[in-house]
Amino acid sequence: MHCAMLKAEAVDGAHLMQIFWHDGTESLYPAVWLRDNCQCSECYLHSAKARKLLLEALDVNIRIKDLSFDRKKVYITWPNEHYSEFEANWLKKRCFSQQARSRLQGELFLPECQYWGSELQIPTLNFEDVLKEDEHTYKWLSSLKKVGIVRLTGAADKCGEITKLGKRIGFLYLTFYGHTWQVQDKIDANNVAYTTGKLSFHTDYPALHHPPGVQFLHCIKQTVTGGDSEIVDGFNVCQKLKEKNPQAFHTLSSTFVDFTDIGVDYCDFSVQSKHKIIELDDKGQVVRINFNNATRDTVFDVPVERVQPFYSALKEFVDLMNSKEYKYTFKMNPGDVITFDNWRLLHGRRSYEAGTEISRHLEGAYADWDVVMSRLRILRQNVKNGN
Repeated sequence: MHCAMLKAEAVDGAHLMQIFWHDGTESLYPAVWLRDNCQCSECYLHSAKARKLLLEALDVNIRIKDLSFDRKKVYITWPNEHYSEFEANWLKKRCFSQQARSRLQGELFLPECQYWGSELQIPTLNFEDVLKEDEHTYKWLSSLKKVGIVRLTGAADKCGEITKLGKRIGFLYLTFYGHTWQVQDKIDANNVAYTTGKLSFHTDYPALHHPPGVQFLHCIKQTVTGGDSEIVDGFNVCQKLKEKNPQAFHTLSSTFVDFTDIGVDYCDFSVQSKHKIIELDDKGQVVRINFNNATRDTVFDVPVERVQPFYSALKEFVDLMNSKEYKYTFKMNPGDVITFDNWRLLHGRRSYEAGTEISRHLEGAYADWDVVMSRLRILRQNVKNGN
């Protein structure tokens, strides 16, 4: 962004700065925001890209004492003679207009979301390419953010491969099941995933108040019959539920549900949480699905008259997930790594037969969306700059 200013002046009793840009647009900046964000070394620690100025020292009613400008910078003197400089590009990027704010939020959070149903074609990349080439890693993470799922092929059929993915993005998300965990038939299983039975559509770990954002599943061994994976775009199903039955959508997005998980693995644990199954942001957009029927608690903290309506709404939601129009079924092969958005996708598994030996083995791990998005932003910049 290369911006040039035609004019900058203090207005509204010097409580605002107005800029007229060369492209014909205008911007307003509150004086208090400008003083709070002074970029001088006394107010800002450039080595940490962090504010040093204390809020206790900020006059929230401050006025601009003096202002001058050229095409590329604004120069401000404050009532206590403190001096600030602001570059035109820096100011333009932080314009308070709705259009500018939306554009910047899009750059920061990459909100583009591509909904899908049974017609899904899973984006696929080579595992080794993702580990070694920034451009491929960027394609992986950007597709993961937009589509919600990416398949990586060509990993070795042994444990430890997804640990490499963790290092590629930064680090994995430690839970009570360990840094990584083995999905296979186990005697006295401490999780329903460690059986051969069917797993209905669910998100992982709603028993935590902050469920893991991204899940990795690496297929090491696959059974000949059964064990197929099923996935559904929860955001898409939520949209359809809201259109079809707004009351059911409201019930699931306003009722807190108890979840629990008690046992021993990485260490002993006794976990409790409360979530709305459909979680909305302040604009009413779905931002996370929290649903695992296995760990939904017998405790249900609602008045008795709200119980049956809740079950009716939940049943309709689950029925929509299972309709042929929305779910996608596939079978993982040894060497496949499925990476997906655990806040958006619900996943399940068809049953398979138990044998005298372990016939199906996946290694799993989690990552936090903050870690994934951090790496994605860095890679986007590197790829953009050709580094």
